[in-house]
Amino acid sequence: MKGIKEFAEGGEKVYYQQKILALANMLRNSKRTFALTGAGISTESGIPDFRSPGTGLWTKHDPIKVASVSALLRDPVTFYKVNLEHWINFTKARPNAAHYALARLERDGLLAGVITQNIDGLHLAAGSQKVWEVHGHLRTCHCLDCGESYSFDHLVSQYRAGTVPPICDRCRGVLRLDVVLFEDPMGEDFLHATRALTGCNLLLVIGSSLQVYPVASLPERTRQLVIINEGHTPWDLRANLVINGKAGQVMTDLLAALDRE
Repeated sequence: MKGIKEFAEGGEKVYYQQKILALANMLRNSKRTFALTGAGISTESGIPDFRSPGTGLWTKHDPIKVASVSALLRDPVTFYKVNLEHWINFTKARPNAAHYALARLERDGLLAGVITQNIDGLHLAAGSQKVWEVHGHLRTCHCLDCGESYSFDHLVSQYRAGTVPPICDRCRGVLRLDVVLFEDPMGEDFLHATRALTGCNLLLVIGSSLQVYPVASLPERTRQLVIINEGHTPWDLRANLVINGKAGQVMTDLLAALDRE
Protein backbone atom coordinates (compact mmCIF):
# COMPACT_ATOMS: atom_id res chain seq x y z
CA MET A 1 0.00 0.00 0.00
CA LYS A 2 1.35 3.39 -0.91
CA GLY A 3 2.24 5.74 1.90
CA ILE A 4 1.00 9.32 2.25
CA LYS A 5 4.32 10.70 0.99
CA GLU A 6 4.16 8.58 -2.17
CA PHE A 7 0.60 9.72 -2.87
CA ALA A 8 1.63 13.35 -2.35
CA GLU A 9 4.60 12.99 -4.71
CA GLY A 10 2.41 11.31 -7.29
CA GLY A 11 -0.11 14.12 -7.04
CA GLU A 12 2.59 16.73 -7.50
CA LYS A 13 3.83 14.98 -10.65
CA VAL A 14 0.32 14.89 -12.12
CA TYR A 15 -0.19 18.57 -11.25
CA TYR A 16 3.15 19.45 -12.85
CA GLN A 17 2.27 17.58 -16.05
CA GLN A 18 -1.06 19.37 -16.18
CA LYS A 19 0.78 22.68 -16.01
CA ILE A 20 3.13 21.64 -18.81
CA LEU A 21 0.18 20.66 -20.99
CA ALA A 22 -1.56 23.95 -20.18
CA LEU A 23 1.58 25.86 -21.16
CA ALA A 24 1.87 23.94 -24.42
CA ASN A 25 -1.75 24.77 -25.21
CA MET A 26 -1.25 28.46 -24.41
CA LEU A 27 1.84 28.55 -26.63
CA ARG A 28 0.05 26.94 -29.58
CA ASN A 29 -2.88 29.34 -29.29
CA SER A 30 -0.82 32.53 -28.93
CA LYS A 31 -0.22 34.60 -32.03
CA ARG A 32 2.62 36.68 -30.55
CA THR A 33 4.77 35.19 -27.77
CA PHE A 34 7.96 36.49 -26.20
CA ALA A 35 10.29 35.18 -23.50
CA LEU A 36 11.78 37.35 -20.77
CA THR A 37 14.77 35.67 -19.15
CA GLY A 38 16.85 36.38 -16.07
CA ALA A 39 19.83 34.92 -14.24
CA GLY A 40 17.92 31.77 -13.30
CA ILE A 41 17.98 30.46 -16.87
CA SER A 42 21.79 30.43 -16.84
CA THR A 43 22.44 28.79 -13.46
CA GLU A 44 22.39 25.37 -15.13
CA SER A 45 25.23 26.65 -17.32
CA GLY A 46 27.30 27.25 -14.19
CA ILE A 47 26.63 30.99 -13.85
CA PRO A 48 25.48 31.95 -10.33
CA ASP A 49 22.40 34.09 -10.01
CA PHE A 50 22.24 37.32 -8.05
CA ARG A 51 19.67 36.89 -5.30
CA SER A 52 19.47 33.27 -4.10
CA PRO A 53 20.25 33.10 -0.36
CA GLY A 54 23.84 32.03 0.28
CA THR A 55 24.92 31.79 -3.38
CA GLY A 56 23.61 34.92 -5.07
CA LEU A 57 26.25 37.47 -6.03
CA TRP A 58 24.33 40.31 -4.36
CA THR A 59 24.11 38.39 -1.07
CA LYS A 60 27.90 38.71 -0.85
CA HIS A 61 28.33 42.27 -2.11
CA ASP A 62 26.24 45.43 -2.07
CA PRO A 63 25.78 46.04 -5.82
CA ILE A 64 25.64 49.81 -5.38
CA LYS A 65 29.06 49.72 -3.71
CA VAL A 66 30.76 47.38 -6.20
CA ALA A 67 28.82 47.29 -9.49
CA SER A 68 27.55 50.81 -10.03
CA VAL A 69 28.67 53.73 -12.16
CA SER A 70 29.76 55.63 -9.05
CA ALA A 71 31.80 52.61 -7.87
CA LEU A 72 33.61 52.50 -11.22
CA LEU A 73 34.34 56.23 -11.23
CA ARG A 74 35.31 56.37 -7.55
CA ASP A 75 37.67 53.40 -7.50
CA PRO A 76 38.14 51.69 -10.89
CA VAL A 77 40.87 49.40 -9.53
CA THR A 78 38.57 47.88 -6.90
CA PHE A 79 35.68 47.80 -9.39
CA TYR A 80 37.66 45.58 -11.76
CA LYS A 81 39.14 43.40 -9.03
CA VAL A 82 35.68 42.66 -7.64
CA ASN A 83 33.76 42.21 -10.88
CA LEU A 84 35.93 41.19 -13.80
CA GLU A 85 36.78 37.61 -12.83
CA HIS A 86 33.17 36.50 -12.58
CA TRP A 87 32.37 38.30 -15.85
CA ILE A 88 35.24 36.41 -17.48
CA ASN A 89 33.71 33.19 -16.16
CA PHE A 90 30.40 34.14 -17.78
CA THR A 91 32.09 34.06 -21.18
CA LYS A 92 33.31 30.49 -20.59
CA ALA A 93 29.80 29.15 -20.01
CA ARG A 94 27.84 27.21 -22.63
CA PRO A 95 24.08 27.25 -23.34
CA ASN A 96 21.90 24.73 -21.55
CA ALA A 97 18.66 22.97 -22.47
CA ALA A 98 16.52 26.03 -21.72
CA HIS A 99 18.51 28.28 -24.07
CA TYR A 100 18.33 25.69 -26.86
CA ALA A 101 14.61 25.18 -26.26
CA LEU A 102 13.89 28.88 -26.78
CA ALA A 103 15.96 28.89 -29.97
CA ARG A 104 13.93 25.95 -31.25
CA LEU A 105 10.60 27.59 -30.36
CA GLU A 106 11.70 30.59 -32.43
CA ARG A 107 12.64 28.36 -35.37
CA ASP A 108 9.26 26.63 -35.13
CA GLY A 109 7.44 29.96 -35.28
CA LEU A 110 6.13 29.74 -31.71
CA LEU A 111 8.30 32.50 -30.26
CA ALA A 112 8.76 36.03 -31.61
CA GLY A 113 11.93 36.75 -29.64
CA VAL A 114 13.82 36.75 -26.36
CA ILE A 115 14.25 39.71 -24.02
CA THR A 116 17.04 38.96 -21.58
CA GLN A 117 18.44 40.62 -18.48
CA ASN A 118 21.56 38.47 -18.83
CA ILE A 119 24.89 39.70 -20.20
CA ASP A 120 26.29 36.21 -20.85
CA GLY A 121 25.35 35.98 -24.56
CA LEU A 122 24.06 32.42 -24.18
CA HIS A 123 20.83 32.98 -26.12
CA LEU A 124 22.81 34.03 -29.18
CA ALA A 125 25.20 31.12 -28.69
CA ALA A 126 22.23 28.74 -28.60
CA GLY A 127 20.95 30.02 -31.94
CA SER A 128 18.24 32.53 -30.99
CA GLN A 129 17.98 35.21 -33.68
CA LYS A 130 15.73 37.88 -32.14
CA VAL A 131 17.40 38.79 -28.84
CA TRP A 132 17.21 42.05 -26.92
CA GLU A 133 20.01 42.23 -24.32
CA VAL A 134 18.50 44.93 -22.14
CA HIS A 135 21.37 44.96 -19.64
CA GLY A 136 24.09 44.91 -22.29
CA HIS A 137 26.68 42.26 -23.11
CA LEU A 138 30.31 41.22 -22.65
CA ARG A 139 31.45 41.38 -26.27
CA THR A 140 32.78 44.95 -26.26
CA CYS A 141 33.89 47.83 -24.08
CA HIS A 142 34.57 51.52 -24.62
CA CYS A 143 36.67 54.37 -23.27
CA LEU A 144 34.97 56.60 -20.71
CA ASP A 145 36.81 59.65 -22.07
CA CYS A 146 36.94 59.42 -25.88
CA GLY A 147 34.41 56.64 -26.55
CA GLU A 148 36.83 54.43 -28.52
CA SER A 149 35.49 50.87 -28.76
CA TYR A 150 37.45 47.68 -28.04
CA SER A 151 36.73 43.98 -27.76
CA PHE A 152 36.19 42.30 -24.41
CA ASP A 153 39.31 40.21 -25.06
CA HIS A 154 41.37 43.40 -25.40
CA LEU A 155 40.21 44.54 -21.96
CA VAL A 156 40.92 41.14 -20.41
CA SER A 157 44.39 41.01 -21.96
CA GLN A 158 45.27 44.31 -20.33
CA TYR A 159 43.90 43.16 -16.99
CA ARG A 160 45.86 39.91 -17.14
CA ALA A 161 49.03 41.86 -18.00
CA GLY A 162 48.60 43.94 -14.85
CA THR A 163 47.02 47.08 -16.28
CA VAL A 164 44.26 47.67 -13.72
CA PRO A 165 42.04 49.37 -14.59
CA PRO A 166 42.32 48.66 -18.34
CA ILE A 167 42.90 51.84 -20.31
CA CYS A 168 42.34 53.25 -23.78
CA ASP A 169 45.24 52.89 -26.22
CA ARG A 170 44.43 56.27 -27.75
CA CYS A 171 43.80 58.63 -24.81
CA ARG A 172 44.65 56.55 -21.71
CA GLY A 173 41.12 56.89 -20.35
CA VAL A 174 39.55 54.10 -18.27
CA LEU A 175 37.71 51.39 -20.21
CA ARG A 176 34.29 50.15 -19.19
CA LEU A 177 32.28 47.21 -20.45
CA ASP A 178 29.14 47.72 -22.53
CA VAL A 179 26.90 46.48 -19.74
CA VAL A 180 24.23 48.36 -17.83
CA LEU A 181 25.58 49.05 -14.37
CA PHE A 182 23.55 50.17 -11.39
CA GLU A 183 22.81 53.92 -11.79
CA ASP A 184 23.09 53.62 -15.60
CA PRO A 185 20.16 54.53 -17.87
CA MET A 186 18.76 51.64 -19.85
CA GLY A 187 20.19 51.10 -23.33
CA GLU A 188 18.55 51.08 -26.74
CA ASP A 189 17.70 47.36 -26.53
CA PHE A 190 15.28 48.07 -23.70
CA LEU A 191 13.46 50.66 -25.81
CA HIS A 192 13.34 48.26 -28.76
CA ALA A 193 12.10 45.41 -26.54
CA THR A 194 9.37 47.59 -25.08
CA ARG A 195 8.17 48.46 -28.57
CA ALA A 196 8.39 44.84 -29.72
CA LEU A 197 6.00 43.79 -26.94
CA THR A 198 3.18 45.76 -28.55
CA GLY A 199 0.45 43.23 -29.23
CA CYS A 200 2.10 40.53 -27.11
CA ASN A 201 -0.37 37.75 -26.38
CA LEU A 202 1.86 35.66 -24.13
CA LEU A 203 5.01 36.41 -22.13
CA LEU A 204 7.09 33.57 -20.72
CA VAL A 205 9.18 34.83 -17.80
CA ILE A 206 11.97 32.31 -17.26
CA GLY A 207 14.47 32.48 -14.43
CA SER A 208 13.77 36.04 -13.37
CA SER A 209 12.84 37.21 -9.89
CA LEU A 210 11.11 40.23 -11.47
CA GLN A 211 12.56 42.52 -8.82
CA VAL A 212 14.76 44.80 -10.95
CA TYR A 213 13.04 47.74 -12.61
CA PRO A 214 12.30 48.86 -15.24
CA VAL A 215 12.48 45.30 -16.67
CA ALA A 216 10.14 44.05 -13.94
CA SER A 217 7.41 46.25 -15.40
CA LEU A 218 7.39 44.45 -18.77
CA PRO A 219 4.73 41.87 -17.74
CA GLU A 220 2.26 44.78 -17.78
CA ARG A 221 2.51 44.71 -21.59
CA THR A 222 1.13 41.22 -22.18
CA ARG A 223 -2.33 39.69 -22.14
CA GLN A 224 -1.20 36.38 -20.66
CA LEU A 225 1.72 35.78 -18.31
CA VAL A 226 3.54 32.55 -17.47
CA ILE A 227 6.31 32.46 -14.86
CA ILE A 228 8.86 29.65 -14.80
CA ASN A 229 11.17 30.15 -11.85
CA GLU A 230 12.51 28.20 -8.89
CA GLY A 231 11.56 30.94 -6.44
CA HIS A 232 8.54 33.14 -6.00
CA THR A 233 8.17 36.52 -7.72
CA PRO A 234 6.04 39.61 -7.01
CA TRP A 235 4.05 38.79 -10.16
CA ASP A 236 3.02 35.24 -9.20
CA LEU A 237 -0.49 36.12 -8.07
CA ARG A 238 -1.18 38.02 -11.29
CA ALA A 239 0.23 35.32 -13.60
CA ASN A 240 -2.02 32.98 -15.56
CA LEU A 241 0.34 30.10 -14.82
CA VAL A 242 3.29 29.62 -12.46
CA ILE A 243 5.65 26.66 -12.71
CA ASN A 244 8.26 26.42 -9.96
CA GLY A 245 11.20 24.41 -11.25
CA LYS A 246 14.51 24.46 -13.06
CA ALA A 247 14.29 26.16 -16.43
CA GLY A 248 16.09 23.39 -18.31
CA GLN A 249 13.75 20.67 -17.09
CA VAL A 250 10.57 22.70 -17.62
CA MET A 251 11.54 23.73 -21.14
CA THR A 252 12.59 20.17 -22.04
CA ASP A 253 9.24 18.87 -20.83
CA LEU A 254 7.43 21.62 -22.75
CA LEU A 255 9.13 20.63 -26.02
CA ALA A 256 8.23 16.99 -25.37
CA ALA A 257 4.59 17.94 -24.84
CA LEU A 258 4.56 19.98 -28.04
CA ASP A 259 6.15 17.12 -29.96
CA ARG A 260 3.52 14.66 -28.72
CA GLU A 261 0.81 16.87 -30.14
